[in-house]
Amino acid sequence: MESINAKYVSQKINKTRWRPVSQSTLQQPDIFVTGSWDNEENRISVWSIVNQDTSAIEDGFEGDPQLLCDQKHDGDVLDLQFLDQERIVTASSTGAVTIYRHHQSNNQTISVSKHWARAHHFPCDNAPCTGLVCSSPEIVTVGQDGRIVVFRADQEGVSRVIENADSSTIHAVTYLRTTEVLTVNSIGQLKLWDFRQPSDSPSQIFSLFGDRVPLHCVDRHPNQQHIVATGGQDGMLCVWDVRQGKTPFSLMEAHSAEMWEVHFHPTNPDHLFTCSEDGSLLHWETSHSDINSFLQGSRNNSMMSHSAMAPAGGNQSLISAWLSGDSSKGRLETTHMLPSQTLSVNSLDVLGQYLVCGTDGEAIFVNRQVPV
Repeated sequence: MESINAKYVSQKINKTRWRPVSQSTLQQPDIFVTGSWDNEENRISVWSIVNQDTSAIEDGFEGDPQLLCDQKHDGDVLDLQFLDQERIVTASSTGAVTIYRHHQSNNQTISVSKHWARAHHFPCDNAPCTGLVCSSPEIVTVGQDGRIVVFRADQEGVSRVIENADSSTIHAVTYLRTTEVLTVNSIGQLKLWDFRQPSDSPSQIFSLFGDRVPLHCVDRHPNQQHIVATGGQDGMLCVWDVRQGKTPFSLMEAHSAEMWEVHFHPTNPDHLFTCSEDGSLLHWETSHSDINSFLQGSRNNSMMSHSAMAPAGGNQSLISAWLSGDSSKGRLETTHMLPSQTLSVNSLDVLGQYLVCGTDGEAIFVNRQVPV
């Protein structure tokens, strides 16, 4: 655990994200942003992990994250994404969507550059904006009102609304491809939306088996876009193949309470990370070396799987380890990433070997040596 820094910040952290780094320069992540919730006054805060004291770095000591700037945020920060190097988009419990600009020159400050009040709403009240995803200049948001709203950062208005996308709360959204998004809802459904279609209906609907367990989070495999991971109220990690079937490909026991976020490692997707209300953060790793025991148990035996067969006629070498069925079994190991915790780990982000997470214990944890 020596590579982990804990920083106590006197506010419950609901979301945290690394600022993107340029792929061409082998730059390490150095800036992350957090959004708080359930505090008297919520804030969006920008932090640096670059230690100015070079002698400390030479001694192998890297200091705590330093606050660069922060800004009051109306309502709880329910989601947070970088639009680009300078702009950050937030989803609020008030239903608002806001773009902030981080001014990095000489005076580190943060200011509002665009604000859509009540982007999500009920007829007589605000509806929390529960999730968003960005692909500059496009921003897609979802909410408790069952709407999907598409904005462009370079335009004032709304570019598209799918009014009755869902009769239940939509909890999260991610891109499948540039013109398609996936949403998860409070009745255990994963829905695929194709923005090229004029229709306001999903192009596909996938569902959990049996009980309609709310799904809270979704992420897509960065290289094999048909592979999707979700997590929900029962703490199970579900892996789906959106090319086939209407149910998850495999289900794994992950956490003992709600799973709040799931993230594939962006450049090494044999690694996946999950965090939960139960206070834990797990690192999942598929190992190709032991091809004979995939999903048959993990280091802590907390795992269960209902794995389907590999797709008929599929090229075995191209089938992701996350989907390996009974015919080609690899191995999956899970590792606890945090010292023993009691309060919810609400959010995590991973970039290179750097991982950051935020908790209800009013702490941010940064790990600079994630073994990927």
